[in-house]
Amino acid sequence: MPEDQEQPTFEKGLQELEEIVRTLEGGDLSLEQSLKLFEQGVQLSQRCRKQLQEAETKVEILLKKDDMRVPEPFDVGTADQNVPF
Repeated sequence: MPEDQEQPTFEKGLQELEEIVRTLEGGDLSLEQSLKLFEQGVQLSQRCRKQLQEAETKVEILLKKDDMRVPEPFDVGTADQNVPF
Protein backbone atom coordinates (compact mmCIF):
# COMPACT_ATOMS: atom_id res chain seq x y z
CA MET A 1 0.00 0.00 0.00
CA PRO A 2 1.49 3.37 -0.96
CA GLU A 3 2.34 5.59 2.00
CA ASP A 4 0.31 8.52 0.65
CA GLN A 5 -2.83 6.35 0.62
CA GLU A 6 -4.72 6.46 3.92
CA GLN A 7 -5.26 3.14 5.68
CA PRO A 8 -8.93 2.10 5.73
CA THR A 9 -10.77 2.41 9.03
CA PHE A 10 -11.37 -0.57 11.27
CA GLU A 11 -15.05 -0.46 10.44
CA LYS A 12 -14.38 -0.48 6.69
CA GLY A 13 -11.97 -3.39 7.06
CA LEU A 14 -14.47 -5.36 9.10
CA GLN A 15 -17.19 -4.66 6.53
CA GLU A 16 -14.91 -5.89 3.73
CA LEU A 17 -14.03 -8.98 5.74
CA GLU A 18 -17.71 -9.78 6.30
CA GLU A 19 -18.36 -9.45 2.56
CA ILE A 20 -15.50 -11.83 1.79
CA VAL A 21 -16.91 -14.38 4.24
CA ARG A 22 -20.38 -14.13 2.66
CA THR A 23 -18.89 -14.59 -0.80
CA LEU A 24 -16.82 -17.59 0.27
CA GLU A 25 -19.78 -19.17 2.05
CA GLY A 26 -21.81 -18.86 -1.17
CA GLY A 27 -19.66 -21.60 -2.67
CA ASP A 28 -19.95 -20.31 -6.26
CA LEU A 29 -16.26 -19.57 -6.74
CA SER A 30 -13.48 -21.55 -8.34
CA LEU A 31 -10.70 -22.84 -6.15
CA GLU A 32 -8.37 -20.12 -7.43
CA GLN A 33 -10.91 -17.36 -6.71
CA SER A 34 -11.60 -18.81 -3.27
CA LEU A 35 -7.91 -18.88 -2.40
CA LYS A 36 -7.44 -15.30 -3.56
CA LEU A 37 -10.38 -14.11 -1.45
CA PHE A 38 -9.19 -16.16 1.52
CA GLU A 39 -5.78 -14.51 1.28
CA GLN A 40 -7.40 -11.07 1.19
CA GLY A 41 -9.48 -12.03 4.22
CA VAL A 42 -6.42 -13.10 6.18
CA GLN A 43 -4.71 -9.79 5.37
CA LEU A 44 -7.81 -7.82 6.41
CA SER A 45 -8.08 -9.83 9.61
CA GLN A 46 -4.45 -9.11 10.48
CA ARG A 47 -4.89 -5.40 9.77
CA CYS A 48 -8.06 -5.20 11.90
CA ARG A 49 -6.37 -7.09 14.75
CA LYS A 50 -3.42 -4.68 14.60
CA GLN A 51 -5.77 -1.68 14.70
CA LEU A 52 -7.55 -3.14 17.75
CA GLN A 53 -4.24 -3.78 19.52
CA GLU A 54 -3.11 -0.20 18.80
CA ALA A 55 -6.38 1.18 20.18
CA GLU A 56 -6.05 -0.96 23.31
CA THR A 57 -2.50 0.28 23.84
CA LYS A 58 -3.61 3.90 23.50
CA VAL A 59 -6.37 3.38 26.07
CA GLU A 60 -3.95 1.77 28.51
CA ILE A 61 -1.47 4.63 28.08
CA LEU A 62 -4.18 7.23 28.63
CA LEU A 63 -5.45 5.46 31.74
CA LYS A 64 -1.97 5.20 33.20
CA LYS A 65 -1.18 8.79 32.27
CA ASP A 66 -4.21 10.05 34.18
CA ASP A 67 -3.51 7.75 37.16
CA MET A 68 -6.76 5.95 36.57
CA ARG A 69 -7.19 2.35 37.57
CA VAL A 70 -5.61 -0.35 35.45
CA PRO A 71 -8.02 -1.80 32.85
CA GLU A 72 -9.40 -5.25 33.53
CA PRO A 73 -9.95 -7.93 30.88
CA PHE A 74 -13.30 -7.57 29.13
CA ASP A 75 -15.68 -10.45 29.82
CA VAL A 76 -18.27 -10.61 27.04
CA GLY A 77 -20.57 -12.82 29.12
CA THR A 78 -21.05 -10.25 31.87
CA ALA A 79 -20.47 -7.04 29.94
CA ASP A 80 -24.09 -5.90 29.95
CA GLN A 81 -24.52 -6.64 33.65
CA ASN A 82 -21.58 -4.58 34.92
CA VAL A 83 -22.04 -1.31 33.06
CA PRO A 84 -21.21 1.43 35.62
CA PHE A 85 -23.40 4.11 34.03
